[in-house]
Amino acid sequence: MGCKFCAISQGSEAASIVYEDEFVMAFMSLQPARPGECLVIPRKHVDHFTDLDDQMASRIMVLAQRIGRKMREEFRPERIGMVVHGFGVPHAHLIVVPQYDLNDITSARFASVEGGNVVFDLRKTPEVERAVLDAQAARLKLVPEA
Repeated sequence: MGCKFCAISQGSEAASIVYEDEFVMAFMSLQPARPGECLVIPRKHVDHFTDLDDQMASRIMVLAQRIGRKMREEFRPERIGMVVHGFGVPHAHLIVVPQYDLNDITSARFASVEGGNVVFDLRKTPEVERAVLDAQAARLKLVPEA
């Protein structure tokens, strides 16, 4: 099975695109902590974020900054969080999260207590319908700078 983010980058997998150019792209998260959460990725496959060269890491961060500013205008969160955790999809990505609460950027959204143990499970966070993600992406849409 191939990389899901590479498939999105190549256009063979559906995504609600916020931004794209020849080097990077941003799209809405399928299972967001809050409306507006999106991912910024390099188009080229790199597994670990720390393996990105400095120029690509800078491109990703600058794009995340631009998206964060737009997020503040459109969704009015208290804060914008950015997370690189390295799990989920093995393709370098930065998650941009509109924060209304401290737990919007932590794993609390995946946590529950089962049999006295804290269990983390992504399946407890529902996927958002494509039409909703497309509408959110349209609100955050950016164009490449000249």
